[in-house]
Amino acid sequence: MTANTAQLLDVVALTVDLPEYNLWRGQVGTVVEILAGGAAFEVEFSDRNGRTYESVGLRPGQIMVLRFEPALPDSKPEMVTA
Repeated sequence: MTANTAQLLDVVALTVDLPEYNLWRGQVGTVVEILAGGAAFEVEFSDRNGRTYESVGLRPGQIMVLRFEPALPDSKPEMVTA
């Protein structure tokens, strides 16, 4: 997988409008399932109180992974445990 590929629990933003689901470009969700070996992702959209208002299967071109820290091009993601 490349650094641009979404992973389970990644925070993502829509890159397209999906009016049939009342979702619009820029809305933020969380990847909750990787489908078809990464060819699609189940993304859950929740309100500020954590209540899910939509869960939709999306293609990689419909989302972008949001990054909260700078990443080097050749860095590998690390799992952090508490």
